[in-house]
Amino acid sequence: MTTLRKVHQWLLSESGPRMIQEALSLHGVTEKPGKGNNPTIIAWADEVGADIRQVYLADDIPWCGLFMAVVAKRAGKKLVKDPLWALNWGTFGKLSEEPMLGDVLVFVRRTKEGRKAGHVGLYVGEDETAYHVLGGNQGDCVCVQAIAKNRLYAARRPLYKQQPPNIRRITLGALGSLSTDES
Repeated sequence: MTTLRKVHQWLLSESGPRMIQEALSLHGVTEKPGKGNNPTIIAWADEVGADIRQVYLADDIPWCGLFMAVVAKRAGKKLVKDPLWALNWGTFGKLSEEPMLGDVLVFVRRTKEGRKAGHVGLYVGEDETAYHVLGGNQGDCVCVQAIAKNRLYAARRPLYKQQPPNIRRITLGALGSLSTDES
């Protein structure tokens, strides 16, 4: 696991939620540049099951939804239909009026061709203008990036038998740059 930025080091001492812990265990996994694939990312498609492996053939295919699916599955959460499509995570769990630690955040983005697409990751904090998001396929790796709040499409809280006591809003310092393309 690569090192988290100083502003996010506190995550390592959090006792939950489980999806955050599962995601942190994958921090630093990186897409293989050029030809070839990172076997770890490809193995996630097999682990998630269903028909995912028939669709997910290479790590240059956007994989934020795949990352979220493997994290949710390992945490014992029910997956959304067609989890590779980021916007489908807008149906996960239950609506969260105010994003908090461990919530699934779904963002809208535009493809290079101008089509509407999405991105999905986990809330680990926020600053004045951005959410700090732990996700996959952010700069071709699993890391924390700042994404503008005005891009938020949906915030969804995982269904808990008993909600972890550390679910809360977290105010952090700005990271200095915003992610604008998570594909």
